[in-house]
Amino acid sequence: MGYTITEKILAKASGKKEISSGDNIWLNVDVLLTHDVCGPPTIEIWKKEFGESAKIWDINKVVIIPDHYIYTKNVQAKRNLELLNKFANEYNLTNFYPPFTEKYKGVCHITLAEEGLNIPGKVLFGTDSHTCTSGAFGMFSTGVGNTDAAFIMGTGKIWERVPESIKFIFENVLPEYLTAKDLILQVLNDITTDGATYKAMEFCGDTISVMNMEERMTLTNMAIEAGAINGIIEADEITLQYLKGKTNKNFEIFKSDSDAKYLKEYKYNSQIIEPRVAKPHSPDNGDTARNLTNQKITKSYIGSCTGGKITDFINAAKILIGKKVCVDTFIIPATKQVENGLQEKRIGGKTLKEIFIESGCFLAPPSCAACLGGPEDTTGRSIDGDIVISTTNRNFPGRMGSKKAEVYLASPLTVAASAINGRITDPRDFL
Repeated sequence: MGYTITEKILAKASGKKEISSGDNIWLNVDVLLTHDVCGPPTIEIWKKEFGESAKIWDINKVVIIPDHYIYTKNVQAKRNLELLNKFANEYNLTNFYPPFTEKYKGVCHITLAEEGLNIPGKVLFGTDSHTCTSGAFGMFSTGVGNTDAAFIMGTGKIWERVPESIKFIFENVLPEYLTAKDLILQVLNDITTDGATYKAMEFCGDTISVMNMEERMTLTNMAIEAGAINGIIEADEITLQYLKGKTNKNFEIFKSDSDAKYLKEYKYNSQIIEPRVAKPHSPDNGDTARNLTNQKITKSYIGSCTGGKITDFINAAKILIGKKVCVDTFIIPATKQVENGLQEKRIGGKTLKEIFIESGCFLAPPSCAACLGGPEDTTGRSIDGDIVISTTNRNFPGRMGSKKAEVYLASPLTVAASAINGRITDPRDFL
């Protein structure tokens, strides 16, 4: 019997020749990620359980990327940043990216990719449910709670159960009006938010094989919305090209065997999928954009780890060029690198930044911003009565601010088109 890519990676990390789904194993962790929301409590638990004189298992493998509540006057948010600064300096951490310095990057999941910390075949745990984003690089990556993270910080190990895998095969060329966001929203509509609970979601097919890394990251990012422990895509030449110049670490590329065992398989023809929207208040409450054209909106939001990459902004700019938005529209790049890209990438002779400014959008510095609601002064935060269409990954009540707001999830193409009309709009109307 063959093995899946997830099983092979976990077997190597456990030091075993063979493992199967359902096995409980000790894993050697390659990277531990945390940020400004979960970092302080993780550190507190670690010091309490391992002692004030405890040592980190490997200062080169603990990555701290503040990103959630950065541009705010909130006292608690500022305190968390101070605690992380103190801790990182005390233990001389290699991979710390403090705000308001030249080292600041932005959203943790995209920073990991940009900094060459996503390595095929490796094991990454993070105190954020969307750590599964890194699975786009052919690695095992998943979120854990603060207590588990504290244990990893002290030992470099964690006890895990090997998940069963579900395969999602996408075939044919992706039309210009579709993005990876539409594909994952279609999947969530089909299997629901508990359809892959504690499973590995493996994405493949010729649609995926030509996708750039940023689009692949959108797919794996939202695996957690189906309850999955991880999303994963086999590393290939596109992966290697992305990593070129970003890392000099040795790594092994794992591929699923042709006779690997899967719990289920789903096949999709990418040519016949329509632009998708998730209605309030769940990512699996799906419909087509075409069916929702009577739904008015009050805000649009393009940003986050799911929708704040340079590819996402290129897609939005294709719609917005030469047009004006009629609702408040927020452009929030995930990282400094993406922010720089807004001034470098051009469409029709204009930079993306120029296109967004001329169309009437609000631009803000890189961070998670309103994706997780945030303090009162967070850019793009929803208020009572808001109806928001967003490129983010969750639309639970209160997720982007007010519990009395409604959030629709869609691709950058659909969000941009909707911002122009002031109602949910199929991007095919502009392409």
